[in-house]
Amino acid sequence: MSAVALPGDPPGGRKAIAVWGIGVSVYFVAVIFRTSLGVAGLDAVERFDVGASALSTFSILQLLVYAGMQIPVGLLVDRLGTKKVLTIGVVLFTVGQLGFAFSPSYGMALASRALLGCGDAMTFISVLRLGSRWFPARRGPMVAQLAGLAGMAGNLVSTLVLARLLHGVGWTTAFAGTALAGVVVLVLLLLFLKDHPEGHEPEPFPHQGAAYVRRQIAASWREPGTRLGLWVHFTTQFPAMVFLLLWGLPFLVEAQGLSRATAGELLTLVVLSNMLVGLVYGQVVARHHAARLPLALGTVGATALMWAAVLAYPGEHAPMWLLLTLCAVLGACGPASMLGFDFARPANPPERQGTASGITNMGGFVASMTTLFAVGVLLDATGDDYTVAFSSVFVLQALGVSQILRLRKRAARRERERLVASRVETVHVPA
Repeated sequence: MSAVALPGDPPGGRKAIAVWGIGVSVYFVAVIFRTSLGVAGLDAVERFDVGASALSTFSILQLLVYAGMQIPVGLLVDRLGTKKVLTIGVVLFTVGQLGFAFSPSYGMALASRALLGCGDAMTFISVLRLGSRWFPARRGPMVAQLAGLAGMAGNLVSTLVLARLLHGVGWTTAFAGTALAGVVVLVLLLLFLKDHPEGHEPEPFPHQGAAYVRRQIAASWREPGTRLGLWVHFTTQFPAMVFLLLWGLPFLVEAQGLSRATAGELLTLVVLSNMLVGLVYGQVVARHHAARLPLALGTVGATALMWAAVLAYPGEHAPMWLLLTLCAVLGACGPASMLGFDFARPANPPERQGTASGITNMGGFVASMTTLFAVGVLLDATGDDYTVAFSSVFVLQALGVSQILRLRKRAARRERERLVASRVETVHVPA
């Protein structure tokens, strides 16, 4: 008897990096478009003459569409492959960004953000699928973290570049100009991207209509690892998402008395911290698989502690060192949310990876959407009391942690069972 590599494990290499890089560039542009409102929130209030609740509706609708599309997109990726789904996504989010640039009214702007959210929803799951098709399974945690890192680089572009364009050339030119990036990645995608390396084609799984869809979803959901992944994503991602996507800049300017320039620098710190922590988390989990849950829960605890310290500070404004620490800790939320996929991935076979990733990815965006809405409503109801509004963060964190603790043992037991079964079937062959 002799040990062999798992069958079908892709080799990786330079070509894998090049092809995967094209997919990541699509996600990079999608995040620029997704987070563009985060630096334009105050401008949107003036342009469309709306209040806090109406402003939050932009991001809520965008995230509602995004979250609602996750399972359908996962099914599409499993059925159609990465290239076709990414192509549809690029077209939709580019048209959405252009529409937002030229929208003369609040209603048309809302429709544009919804279209953008629909296209954006098709990117990340596709990139995860692309990574699993081109790289060995042991590289999964690091590949996922690097994809998330590329997304945060897109957020950085929004914070640094789009903010300056917005105040330099105006709303229409800034948003229309960024839409050109969508055209560029569409051309690269159509010319060079491939779903999988030669010789590693997935086995065909015939589509059987609605019954097939129900089986895919039900089978993925039955796995405790999928549900644990969803709740990890739910609990870890939303504090930073809400801060970067919409409410961070108004909070820092209106509640903490900072200038827009200083507030923008703090938002940049969140992104830079995210990129650094992502590299660390990816390396740690790749080497110590058991570190997934401690890292996720530790991030939740640190985030809750820092928000409590800022909101409960007795002075009129929190000191700069405390705001800096808050933003640095918020940077860990994105990498921690990637850990959710590290629970869902080993719990599902290759033909369900897209569906399971879609279920997992819903978590953080449902939490973000809920918190965006809650903050907007509470701000209007309390006369812009940010302390009350941001206290909604703790409610969702408590819900998420309770579900993580409930599922963790079942998921760990099931994962061990699958690992043992996989070794019995594939590691030994006749000599």
